[in-house]
Amino acid sequence: MIEIFLRTLPFFAIIGLGYWAGRSRFFSQEATAYLTKFIFYFALSAMIFRFAANLPLSEVFNGKLVVGYLWGTAFVYGIATAVAFLRGVDVPTAAIEAQCAVIGNVGFLGLPMLVLLFGEAAIGPVMLVLTTDLVVFSSLIVMLINGGRDGRLKLSTLRLMGLGLLRNPMIMSIVLGMTWSALSLPVPGPMNEFLTILGGAATPGALFAIGASLAGKSAERVQVAAWLSVSKLVLHPAFVALAVLVLFPLDRFSASVVIAAASLPVAGNVYMLAQHYGVAPHRASAAILFSTVASILTVPVVIAWVTEP
Repeated sequence: MIEIFLRTLPFFAIIGLGYWAGRSRFFSQEATAYLTKFIFYFALSAMIFRFAANLPLSEVFNGKLVVGYLWGTAFVYGIATAVAFLRGVDVPTAAIEAQCAVIGNVGFLGLPMLVLLFGEAAIGPVMLVLTTDLVVFSSLIVMLINGGRDGRLKLSTLRLMGLGLLRNPMIMSIVLGMTWSALSLPVPGPMNEFLTILGGAATPGALFAIGASLAGKSAERVQVAAWLSVSKLVLHPAFVALAVLVLFPLDRFSASVVIAAASLPVAGNVYMLAQHYGVAPHRASAAILFSTVASILTVPVVIAWVTEP
């Protein structure tokens, strides 16, 4: 446990450094926004494409993994939605809360950290988790928010979902990388070096950007944010573990990576969606802040559990 904590500590230390930079105004909100854009569109996309292009397609896709992760995630999504409805909130707000309960920071935090902790064999499972989150649940929240407001699902909403997926550089990097791999195309040396150098900026840059963005997060709606943080850090990995270990059993390594990915704190893009639609941005902001701070302790516990002999 102590060894795992010490191995994850440098990642959270960089987040802490970013938080200090943002809090002290050494790094402005505008600078954070541009750093995040660079990581999102360039560095992280280069890392994902290189990972996918250099992996045999057979090592990436695992149908049972997708089903198991979907089952565990959907179960917690349902719990968070039910609790929201019991409190009398509307459909769009319930959708934001459910998104906080299940969507972790797999892209900016999980991909670089879990690959370094578990090795390059973790790339395939982590990318499948990331793809499932982006394709299924990012589309679902757009449907629920727009459908909840309009009372029905419009064709324009489906068009919006499709364009959102096409414009997401992480989705496109995964698709292009897997296509490159499926065609058995070699990655030329200079191109691979270019992607390696550019992708090398993803890990420190993404962690720093997470911390700097947290400096602007508020701690309003504390009780709701605390509940959503518990859902994300405890319930989500617990039900995903039930799915991938018992209901749809995977090999031990893949199961460990998927459970570890499910234990990650709430993703920053949930706040972006909440702010864009004007739906509960403060509770999403607080959930990201609380879950990220708490994950310094909870993530090592989960990783220590799944990696114990």
